[in-house]
Amino acid sequence: MKGSRHTKIVELIGKYQIETQEELAEYLNQAGFHVTQATVSRDIRDLKLTKVPAANGRQRYAVLQGDTDAMAEKYVRIFRDGFSSMDMAQNILVIKTAAGMAMAVAAALDAMHFSEIVGCIAGDDTIMCAVRTVDDTIVLIEKLKKLLEES
Repeated sequence: MKGSRHTKIVELIGKYQIETQEELAEYLNQAGFHVTQATVSRDIRDLKLTKVPAANGRQRYAVLQGDTDAMAEKYVRIFRDGFSSMDMAQNILVIKTAAGMAMAVAAALDAMHFSEIVGCIAGDDTIMCAVRTVDDTIVLIEKLKKLLEES
């Protein structure tokens, strides 16, 4: 439950400009996660979220950018939890996810900084990754398969 809640939090803060713990708790409750402000506070600490300037001049939550092993592990876990399948079409990698997980998985892929990926577009359960070349797409597929196989 905690893992799926963390995945949902990453998705929500990527989709909405969430400014407060109470606002995040409200979004989580609407998504079917019955949480208190104290739970949200612990989740923010566990995920190492930080506040960054928002477009409206206020602050919003964001995933702390860093290359620590703990953060990398969280991104891999989000990828594994949401992943369903993948297929390539030339230099486009299409990744299918569990319903509602595409944004979180795309954010995790972006955070992992694969040099082959130019950018990702996510819907509800599908991600389209623009990859530099057809050869890079094949390399990327192998890297992602290895992530899925590791335990």
